[in-house]
Parts: sequence; C-alpha cells; structure tokens
Amino acid sequence: MSHTFRVDLRGIIDLLSHHLYSSPRVYVRELLQNAVDAITARRGLDPSCPADVTITCGPTLTITDTGVGLTEDEVHELLSTLGRTSKRDDLGFAREGFLGQFGVGMLSCFLVASSVTVITRSARGGSAVRWKADSSGNYTVSEVDTVEDVQVGTTVVLTASRGNEHWLEADVVRPLVSDYGDLLPAVVTVDGAVVTRGERPWDDEEADLSAYCEQVFGFTPFEAIPIEVEAAGLTGVAFVLPQGVHPGTRQTHRVYLKRMLVGDNVEGLLPDWAYFVRCVVDASAIRPTASRESLYQDEMLLAVREELGEQIRDWLIRLDAIEPRRAGELLVAHHLGIKSLARSDDEMLRLVERWLPFETTDGAIPLRQFKRKHGAILYIPDVDEFHQLAPVAAAQGLGLVNAGYAYDMELLNRLSALDGPAVARRVAPSELLAALADPEPDIETALRVRLSEGAAALDRHDCDAVIRDFDPVSLPALLISNAEQQRRLDTEQTAEEATDPLWAELLGQLTSGSGSARPEQLVLNCRNPLVQRLARLNDPALVELTLESLYVHAVLQARRAMRPKDTAALNRSFLELLDRAVGGR
Repeated sequence: MSHTFRVDLRGIIDLLSHHLYSSPRVYVRELLQNAVDAITARRGLDPSCPADVTITCGPTLTITDTGVGLTEDEVHELLSTLGRTSKRDDLGFAREGFLGQFGVGMLSCFLVASSVTVITRSARGGSAVRWKADSSGNYTVSEVDTVEDVQVGTTVVLTASRGNEHWLEADVVRPLVSDYGDLLPAVVTVDGAVVTRGERPWDDEEADLSAYCEQVFGFTPFEAIPIEVEAAGLTGVAFVLPQGVHPGTRQTHRVYLKRMLVGDNVEGLLPDWAYFVRCVVDASAIRPTASRESLYQDEMLLAVREELGEQIRDWLIRLDAIEPRRAGELLVAHHLGIKSLARSDDEMLRLVERWLPFETTDGAIPLRQFKRKHGAILYIPDVDEFHQLAPVAAAQGLGLVNAGYAYDMELLNRLSALDGPAVARRVAPSELLAALADPEPDIETALRVRLSEGAAALDRHDCDAVIRDFDPVSLPALLISNAEQQRRLDTEQTAEEATDPLWAELLGQLTSGSGSARPEQLVLNCRNPLVQRLARLNDPALVELTLESLYVHAVLQARRAMRPKDTAALNRSFLELLDRAVGGR
C-alpha cells in the first residue's frame, strides 16, 4: 500500500527562515518575481497587455499585478502544493522567460505574515477565485462574489504576524522593492510612487557609468569596462578599483538574473586574480541556488568566469597599447593581481616586464629598464638577504633584483623560459664574495694574525672569516650564508640526536663527503676604520671580543633569526664592552 507524505507547514517555514533564506526581506523579491512572471505569461497571450505592479502598504500589504491570473484548478495545483511552480510548461510557456524555479516563493510570505489572501482572475476565462491560507497550513478556496469587479490578474494581501509588522511598512518595503526590482520590465509603484527604473544603465550609451558605480559601490572607478557573455545571456559593466586593495580581499558583485536582483555581494563571478574589479551584470542562463541569493557552481558559471577574465585581460592589453602610462599606473595599484595573471599569460608577462617596478639596487624600476642597463637580470629570492647584500652589490656596480615577494620567482623563471636562461638567473651570495677586491697585503697579514688569536669566537658559531676590500666603508663586516652547508649541519645535528640507530646511520651517509666548509662566512671589510684598528690590537681577549661583536652585528644586519648561542653572544659581548668602557678589565 502506498502513502502520501504529510507536510508540517510550520516546520517548512522554520526551515526556510533559518536555513534557506538569509532574511525575511526576501518575501518582497518572491512577490515581485511572481508578479513579473505572471505578466510575462499574459504577454504570451496578449503582447499589448499592461505591465503594472502596484503595492500598497499599511496594516496589511497588498500587491496587484496585471498578469495572466489563475483558474480555480491552477490555484489548487500551484498555490497549495509545495514544490509546484506556475512557471511550468503546463501553462503553455517555456521556462526560460520566467524568474522563479523552485515553487516555494509563496511560502516566503509566511516569514512575515500570519495569513495570505490571493484574489485572482485568469486571462483564459472563468470566475475570479479567492485563496486564503494561514501559517498553520490551512487554506480555503472560493469563487469571488460576482458583484466584485475583479480584473484579470492577481492581488496578494498579507496580514503581518506578531512582531513582523515593520516588514510591511512603506519605509521598509520601498527600498526593498527598489533594490530587487530596479531593472524589472514592469512599472512598479509603492503607495503611488514609481520606484523602479526599468532600464539597465549600461544599455544607455549616454549613461554616466562612473556615477552609477559611485551609487552602487561607493567609489569612482578607474575604468568602466562593458562586458558580455552571449552564451549566458549576460551583459553588464566591470568597474576597476582606482586604488590597490589587499589580494586576499574577495570582491563581490551585484548580480541580476532576468533583471531580478540576486544580491549585492555575490562571489565567484570573476577569476581570483581579478580581485580589483567589481561587476554589475544581468544574465538569463546562469543558475541561482534555491535561495536565489548566490550562484550555483556549475559548468556555465565556470565558462562565464573564464570569459569575463579574458575580457578584462584583453582590456588591459588594449590599455597598454593606447594609454601606456595609464596602464603603468594601473599595474602599480594592482600589481599582485596582474602578476598572478602573468604567471600563465605571455602578453601579461610582457606588460609586467615593461611597466611594473621591481625593487632593485638601482631603485624601483621595471625589469626591461633594468635589463637594458645590466644586460641580465640577477636576482636574490630572499627579501632579507637582498636588503643585506644590496648596498655592497651597488657599491661594486653589480645590479641585483629583489625576487622575494609574491610571484616574483615564477615570473623571472617564465622570462628565462621564454627568452633564454641568460636573461634571468639566481645569484648566490658566494658570487658577490668573488666580486669583492682583495685587501692590501700588509693589512691582510696583520688581520690573519688577529684572526688566529680570536679564532675561538667564530668557532663557537661555525663561522669562517674572510678578508676583503669593498664599499661601503661604513660596513665593517658582511655575513654570507652557505645554504647547502647549513642543511648539512642541520642533518648532522639531527643524526646526533636520533634515537633510532638505523635512522642515524642513514643521516650519516647523507652527510658523508659533503665537505668541511662552514655554513657561514664573516667577510671583514679592510676599508672600515674599526677593522683596521682590529688589525693593530695586541690584546688577544679584546680581539676575540671584537670578532664576536662583529659577528653578532653582521647577524643583525642580515636579519637572520637569532639562535640561542647568538643571543648569548650578543649579551656577553655587549656587557664586556660596556665593562671595558667604564674602566673594568
């Protein structure tokens, strides 16, 4: 024996209010949606019929449309059965022209109303019908007394439930109608005043789209870009933000479906890299979610996202060709998004190469300008390491690029792949060391004697000393790290601490034959007066203290993380030097 499901209307309303719709405000959208769909259906029978929706606010809210209306059978079938929708083909019309999809729109009225009355007369003939329902799930259907003059169309009357009276007041209803129905192809009035414009601003060639952007989003755009995706029936305008925003900011968009507002904060319309663009669009073939407050993630939306990304990219290319200086300003303001796109787009990579400033030893300049001066792009992939080495490299006439920021390494690798490996390559700190001059023999000899006397200071930090002659004179010492030897040292330490003999043996094999060079080198600058005085010291204890102080200073200059023994050396050297300064040892 088969049975029919029984539905608890109160439970369904609770489900809608707490899990489907974000706010009771959507009842206005659903009423407008039903009214406009009814008008669309009637125009299939009579193209000259009026397209009017009249709303009256007060103790009750009344909305009247000039749509197709319903017969008594359709009232039973469509208003009193969950999941049925008057937009189906059984009324004789294709669904594509209608806004609603899910057949739960009338139920949204019970989010704010204790009772709903529908008075309707069908354009196909028959008597006018009154349908009245309450939030308990009871309803009645009756013919309207013939003395009442009921025109073709539908009137819906809402009586507010306790605590929701404000939702039916004009001050609340009017802005909701304006938001949801601004572009609807119908004349919508609230208490006698027209509140919808009916036309899409971007369809008017004379429209001031900058002012429209200011009204909708609150900023004056850098540019308003017309956009269109024919397959989705989408048209609209993309507004480029005039100033940079954080790349983690997810830009949201104002989206209409068949001229009915979906929302002001809809995500997922553009690729992630286009976070500096906000859109207003109207589409006909994109699917909304059941709540009609966001977009359904399907193949159509993916295709729209890709196509809109291509159109914004093409605009950037055109801007570069027509107004190159302006394109450069845009790149500076929104560099992370453009760099993200350039990782996979050759034309955008060329635009970045030509206009986007990179941090270099010559200041902030584009890569193409840097390449013209130095012949090749030598880069360092670590920000702190660049800041440590840049003054020394610049003093020796060596050009370096800071590639430690987001996407920089990927872009330089792509340039190398496109133009050849000689165009851009990573520079090891040891290469900079090789570019520094050898010192004068007399000072080198004296310093080597001092280094042998204070060797214990650097031994404690696994550091070798190197003597060079370089600018700037103000820098007494430079710390250069050997990443490979540092990894070897870390592996050896892990092997010593390992409790599993097999694991310790395996780590030992990995480090065997790795060389005896230490992971760091302290490069002493013979031009610096302090280093020159170090060469003349005769106190071995003071030599050791000076070397350790120079090492700690170089660690701080390199912005390397301080190890416990580095911190201990900093405290020890500072206190001992202070002790000597005030007449101690």
